[in-house]
Amino acid sequence: MNSSPVSSGIIFDDETPKNCHRLVILGSARVGKTSLVTRFLGGQFEDCYTPTIEDFHRKLYRIRGEVYQLDILDTSGNHPFPAMRRLSFLTGDLFVLVFSMELRETYEEAIRLREQILEVKASSSTGPRNKKHLPKVPMVIAGNKSDISTKSVTTHEVEAFCASQDSACIYVEVSAKTNCNIDELFYELFNVAGLPPEMAPNHHKRVTTTFGSPCILPSHVPSARNKKTLTIKRRLSDAMGVVEENVRRPSIRTDLLMMRAKTTATGDNDGNGSPANISRLTGNARSNQTACSLQ
Repeated sequence: MNSSPVSSGIIFDDETPKNCHRLVILGSARVGKTSLVTRFLGGQFEDCYTPTIEDFHRKLYRIRGEVYQLDILDTSGNHPFPAMRRLSFLTGDLFVLVFSMELRETYEEAIRLREQILEVKASSSTGPRNKKHLPKVPMVIAGNKSDISTKSVTTHEVEAFCASQDSACIYVEVSAKTNCNIDELFYELFNVAGLPPEMAPNHHKRVTTTFGSPCILPSHVPSARNKKTLTIKRRLSDAMGVVEENVRRPSIRTDLLMMRAKTTATGDNDGNGSPANISRLTGNARSNQTACSLQ
């Protein structure tokens, strides 16, 4: 992954992000995945539907003197290429599974997606591979369209499901249309993932970019001596974030090389995460990429 902010026009006083994380947004078609991403990045909402094939965004932060990079992968609800979807499971660090509270089948799909993510993560690790030892993956199940009056999925039902899962799975009801609980959704997600809560939309200063010129994110970092005496409000005022414009998704080859490096580092030479199976995934992904270019 190309994480150099200087080459992409974002300048952090010659400092490269050390904390890079990928957030993957998943769910059925027309449940509001892109609307949630748009709210997160710019606080905007468009009341029209345009099918998403795959969109990639990047947000950079400076929080208490450290630089964080959050890559956001907004996926298709139609899953046209299974190998690409599997790759998004493998490369994702934290997930938002979106369903519409008016359509029960979208909730059932979100549950299936959670199971698939855990299975893929387990198969690519070196630990025990059974249901009793599934990995903890930071994940929010987001019930969107909470503003509607007719719901086919109840709050109690989803909360009961999450209570039966591990502590990394939480539920938040949101409405992208009314901007209800959007900040809470991401605040809770970053909290369960062990990331700074200042990454949530309303917990940092937004620095906007100017077309054609690099964006300088100031480094207002308090001294170590005074840091402990700062109030929470003051500490939050030192957190800044900027959305990188016109960012390109890392290539499939880059993603696969990243996964190969991870499996090599953990010594995983069997299972679906092995080098042999990653090579097989490479072939499938390249075929999918070719199919996309022909459409």
